[in-house]
Amino acid sequence: MVARPGEAGYFADDSMIRRVMSKRAVGMTYGLRALVVGAVNPLLYVGTAEHTTHRDTPYTRLATTGALFEAVFLGSKTEADRALAFTRRKHSRVVGALPEDAGPKHPAGTAYAAHDPHLMFMTMAFTFDSAEVMHDQLVRTLTPTEREDLYQDYVRWGELFGMPREAAPADYPAFRHYFDDYLSSGELFLTDEAHLVGSYLAGQRRAYRLAPPAEQVGTALYLLVQGSLPPRIRQLYGMEWGITDELAYRTLSTGIRTAHLAPPLAPRVLAGTLAGPSTPSYQLLARREQRMVRAGKPSMPGVDPRNWVQRNSA
Repeated sequence: MVARPGEAGYFADDSMIRRVMSKRAVGMTYGLRALVVGAVNPLLYVGTAEHTTHRDTPYTRLATTGALFEAVFLGSKTEADRALAFTRRKHSRVVGALPEDAGPKHPAGTAYAAHDPHLMFMTMAFTFDSAEVMHDQLVRTLTPTEREDLYQDYVRWGELFGMPREAAPADYPAFRHYFDDYLSSGELFLTDEAHLVGSYLAGQRRAYRLAPPAEQVGTALYLLVQGSLPPRIRQLYGMEWGITDELAYRTLSTGIRTAHLAPPLAPRVLAGTLAGPSTPSYQLLARREQRMVRAGKPSMPGVDPRNWVQRNSA
């Protein structure tokens, strides 16, 4: 998925968006975090859920989205254009209205559309915020200049998907002020489905027992995502988070940061795993989920999201 020599992408090799999104620690965590945090926006979440073909396979949906996004971040213009065209076709059908009340700000009947400029900005906002947070916590803290450059790259990324430039704040400080205010506002609301799926994806550290090292990798991934969430988001989901969890998270995240900050001290084989596209890993998760479904096992143990489809179509 990385553009080969001679095949230019929409972003230069030294752009901040490529430098950040090529870090596997970011690529493997930002999408799950963005989904969990983004689910607090009912118009975004319901619009996606009502029009997806992967309602009962959330990992497959996440993997597909991650691969599309990575094609634009890291791929050639040819690869990016294919991903953008595919997304436009899908988004053209995402138009509807909330089937039930989703908090005081979003009564039943509130309209949504994937091409709504503000909702396109919010998609960019949740994605950018998660990439920024995971890079700061797992790679190194960005400088103010790098943070601004990364934000402007993400605005350009949003424009490629159709977001009008004026839908986003002009600079990073304005964005941060807006987004932090949003996360502390009364607009946040979790529908039953978003609450259940988000809690599972971010909170379940052991769904099905896996053979090592997949078991350890999965547990670490969930811990990193949970630990990176704002406290209010964890509270909305009802996630328990104690001193033991915080210590485990800090130990793991510090170890990953150390590997990035001192690559000459790390074994070459380890250094080679720190950067590169994450799409192959997304595909592994999706294939595992598909095998589970074919074997008659629900993707989320004890939960069948198809019940929501039946409920909402009744």
